[in-house]
Amino acid sequence: MKKMKKVLCLLISACLAFTLAACGTSGSGAPAPTSNTPASANTDVSAPSNEAPVRSAELTIMMSFSSFMEQWETYCRQFEAKVLAEDKIELKINLEMPSSDMYDSILQARMTGSDAPDLYTIHSNNIGVYTEAGNLTNLSGEALAGKIFENVKNTVTVDGNLMAVPIESQAWAVLYNKAMFADAGVTPPNTLDELKEVCAKLKDKGYTPFMLAYQEQWVPQLMTALTLGGKVTGDVPDWLTRMYKGEASYEEMRDIFEVINLIMENGTSRAMEQGAEVGAAEFANGAAAMFVQGTWASNTIMTTNPEMQLGVLPLPVNNNPNCTLVNLSTSTVLGVYPNSTEKDLALKFANYVLDDNDSAALFQSCGFNPLATSHKYEVSSWVADAYKYVEDGRAYQDLILPSSVTDEQGKLMQELYVGSVTPDEIIERLNKVFQDANKLSQ
Repeated sequence: MKKMKKVLCLLISACLAFTLAACGTSGSGAPAPTSNTPASANTDVSAPSNEAPVRSAELTIMMSFSSFMEQWETYCRQFEAKVLAEDKIELKINLEMPSSDMYDSILQARMTGSDAPDLYTIHSNNIGVYTEAGNLTNLSGEALAGKIFENVKNTVTVDGNLMAVPIESQAWAVLYNKAMFADAGVTPPNTLDELKEVCAKLKDKGYTPFMLAYQEQWVPQLMTALTLGGKVTGDVPDWLTRMYKGEASYEEMRDIFEVINLIMENGTSRAMEQGAEVGAAEFANGAAAMFVQGTWASNTIMTTNPEMQLGVLPLPVNNNPNCTLVNLSTSTVLGVYPNSTEKDLALKFANYVLDDNDSAALFQSCGFNPLATSHKYEVSSWVADAYKYVEDGRAYQDLILPSSVTDEQGKLMQELYVGSVTPDEIIERLNKVFQDANKLSQ
């Protein structure tokens, strides 16, 4: 009996040993993990990652200054790299720069459709209109708001709210070739009679006085901007207020045609065949001594001819020196579309435009004036020329005209050049367009 119990115990022990051995093997026959063998070392499951996955995104940015395409393309690429490094977002920026003549109509069509850009440039004069239409984001709470110089901030503020990022803040008037002026023995004129004398002496030396490039209507429109600005500021300071009330007329501005005709009669040929870029390059190469164009053209001019001695002078309107002024304004500004599907990224780009580390190089490369605390760089000599007039009190703030009036002025200057309209017809048409704009705003 004792012998049978002993055999039974041995059998039970053997069964237990076999069961434990079976539990100690995997289905593949591999040894079971022990306290010294991590389970992960014997499986195909990778260790979990703490890094967020990279996502893709797109921004569309529309800008109106195609002459700075290269600079802004580079800046967009820098921003894409910044977003990838900081936010793990693989961003693609679609930078669009339609021609200046078509820009406003294209932008307005995009706004009324379903294809509005995430960010876009407009003239500062139009901030109120775009704000009222609900197409601009209030940027008052963004970091950029604390960087903008107060006098510049006022030009992009509506009802106490910062509605756009200023980009181009500058003093501008007429560009001129200092070497040609010196060779002809002339200095910047202060009156219309002096300008006539300058033109005569330049021609005596074999120089064409003015560069004309009227293929794009905004270029000849600069003549009306300067002459109206000078005339209103120096002679008729209440004219624009009365125009908005329907109590004034362009007839009061008739004497601007004398200087405009002087420019056209003393300019280069083939004006309607050349646009702003070609005109700037021709001017740089010595085609003319003066060019009614802003300092924004300096990039093309100095790239074409780095040795050129470029200067800025105010355009005389008449024989009243108080009307001979440079334009001081914030022109191009950048807005953020409120319904952008990537609004956070759009706002981040808006802030990047005034970035503490990168924006100064961008603004300097474009020839823009410093307008924020992040902009510590030396301005070009021609910019310093223009600001000397500002310091001397010889500047006017850009007139805020209805955009339809500004567009019409450009078209009419083209027509005046080719001889299809007279000053009387121009006065009549501009009065009507202004009146129509007044009715639409009521």
